[in-house]
Amino acid sequence: MFPICMGAWPGTAVAATCTTESQMTSVQRDAIVNAARVLATDIQRGSVMEVRANTIPAVAAQFDGIAAAVNNVLPLVQQATITVEEVYDLDASAESAGSQRTEFFCGSPVVMMTFDGLPPGKYALAFVHMTGVPKPQQISLILAHSGNDRWMLAGIQSKAMTEAGHDGLWYWAAARNYAHQSKKWDAWIYYHLANNLLDPAEFVTSPHLQKLQHETDEAKPDGFPQQNPVSILHQGVAFQIVTVGTTTAFGSLDLDVHYAPDAAQSAQLRNPQSARQQVVEVMSALLELHPELRDAFHGMWVHADSGNATVFALELPMIGITAGPAPASAQSMNTPMKN
Repeated sequence: MFPICMGAWPGTAVAATCTTESQMTSVQRDAIVNAARVLATDIQRGSVMEVRANTIPAVAAQFDGIAAAVNNVLPLVQQATITVEEVYDLDASAESAGSQRTEFFCGSPVVMMTFDGLPPGKYALAFVHMTGVPKPQQISLILAHSGNDRWMLAGIQSKAMTEAGHDGLWYWAAARNYAHQSKKWDAWIYYHLANNLLDPAEFVTSPHLQKLQHETDEAKPDGFPQQNPVSILHQGVAFQIVTVGTTTAFGSLDLDVHYAPDAAQSAQLRNPQSARQQVVEVMSALLELHPELRDAFHGMWVHADSGNATVFALELPMIGITAGPAPASAQSMNTPMKN
């Protein structure tokens, strides 16, 4: 799809214009909604060739990315109910050819959409919800008005609408609650979940989303691994934590932790029993430093990584993580080395 980005609110007017759904005539609205519904139905059926036939030539000529997007979302939406939730008419026909950035300001309060390298023309954006399935999805369709008076696909993005059964507003409220209780790691991770779920597409921003981002920035805790690893100690042994995220691999919301073992720790990982003990020590060390994590997550996945490969991984529920040996019923996974 066209290069896209988010930007700050500018102070000057631009030639591009946006018409919201409530401002459209029924003819305008129905044309965009019907085109979006046809494309969404083809995506739901996995009809890649039909999607390509309804894609503008410049994008259809490099279709691998869209084909991959369709195939990735297909297993999640085959039985879903399709709803065209919201549409926008975006007119950039007065823009200069070669404009580096095109910005659209839509409605009140203003929703801003920012595109890089958008050719002059008329476009539309449709947010399609696919619900009634275990993992509902939102599909953002960028449409271009073609010379034969058709709306055709120019770009696509898809993302989950829920995580572990909860939507973005639920995570936002929970993040605020954790922040008020000074449960900083819980708040920070939940704020990021809220951002991921509530931001409909990476080229869209609004006062609502900016408020969420501001709260997220204010909640940033010390000692959370981001650009650089963080060292934690357990009974005098240091572990280098590289990333902390989340996963729903087992359905419930778990922490997803990656650490980089040193040479001595890597040697221990060759033995399944000592590897298991080492990974449980990482879990225990994190919970000793941040006991609030027990409140916000069902369990914890910890991965011992060598380069880009996971050499040992273990999942335990929070109730099974103590300073002593882990219960025998815990789920574990040995992963072969990868190049």
